[in-house]
Amino acid sequence: MEAIGHSQAFDFLFTCSKKDTISEDDVKELHRLFYYRIDLKKAGSYRKEKVFITGSKYAVTPPEAISEQMVEFVAELPDIKSRLHPVEFAALVHKRLVFIHPFVDGNGRVARLLMNLILMQAGYTITIIPPIVRHQYIMALEKAHRDDKNFIMLIAQMVKETQADWLRLFV
Repeated sequence: MEAIGHSQAFDFLFTCSKKDTISEDDVKELHRLFYYRIDLKKAGSYRKEKVFITGSKYAVTPPEAISEQMVEFVAELPDIKSRLHPVEFAALVHKRLVFIHPFVDGNGRVARLLMNLILMQAGYTITIIPPIVRHQYIMALEKAHRDDKNFIMLIAQMVKETQADWLRLFV
């Protein structure tokens, strides 16, 4: 069921990639599309309970502050986008969404979808973070609480490797 939902989220991603902006409703819709077969009541809705990320020493946004932080997050996107390279922008948006952790489940998946939306809007293809680098990815996100450099570099590496994979397919 999740795979079917993810397919629908990717269809929506392609539709959104044709515009130049990202709205709060877009973020919620990405979550709703891949999650509604898992939990219809929580799909596309911000969490109302406290959660903890296993293995992280950092707290996520408390439920009562999520809505305000998401409004601020989306409002800041155009300014951040204007100052950064698209890959760096995509990585930082990914990180920020994971740190807010607005949904009860699926925050990493939404963050990766959002990252890919930003990359697609900038003319890149979809970037894959393969399971083999999952530990490195999680550790880079954890370190990003103090310094973004490792996480940005990991995302840039994944963009480069995915682009190379695409080229190998067509050469």
